[in-house]
Amino acid sequence: MTAAPPFPIRTECPPGSCVCERDALMRAPGGDVRILRLTREEEKRLLQRLEQITSLADLRHVEQRLFDQLGVRLTITPGPREVRSLRGLAILVHDQPGLCRKTRKAIPEALKKAMEQQPQIAYELLNQGGLFEGL
Repeated sequence: MTAAPPFPIRTECPPGSCVCERDALMRAPGGDVRILRLTREEEKRLLQRLEQITSLADLRHVEQRLFDQLGVRLTITPGPREVRSLRGLAILVHDQPGLCRKTRKAIPEALKKAMEQQPQIAYELLNQGGLFEGL
């Protein structure tokens, strides 16, 4: 097993309850262990921050910070059968070794909660690349 990272890391999930591959990530030489910085307390802070997003620019900023600091990639696109509402959005948190299954589910839920409170974010996302972009 390689040396532990020089920062607090997330505790492992109970056996059989998750498919995060945390142990394999820690054993892999040169593995990207940034995601392990997301302790349970940090996850709570992240979800609160996601729920407080106020604009599309703010969402894009947080999306970039997630990638830069944790290596987490988000894809937010209109769904295949696009509806001009929150239900028409597909929010995907890409699989990544070390990212807990529950966290992968909680991030889109927090984003949807923010978009329910600030519906203009969803409208801007749905209009990106569309006929009314920039109006």
